[in-house]
Amino acid sequence: MAERFERHRQPWTSAEIQKLHTLAKKGMPLKQMAKALTRSEESIKDRAKQDGLTIAKLR
Repeated sequence: MAERFERHRQPWTSAEIQKLHTLAKKGMPLKQMAKALTRSEESIKDRAKQDGLTIAKLR
């Protein structure tokens, strides 16, 4: 079963946004970003799109 996130619909803090930008620039995959930020993959995708970030794809 997929992991459950207890932080449903919580607003992003400036520290989380900064960490998201750092992880995206390092080329970290989405699944690892979700674990590092304790947020859902969908939430991270939405925020990255909002900020104009690109997320690395696993091959």
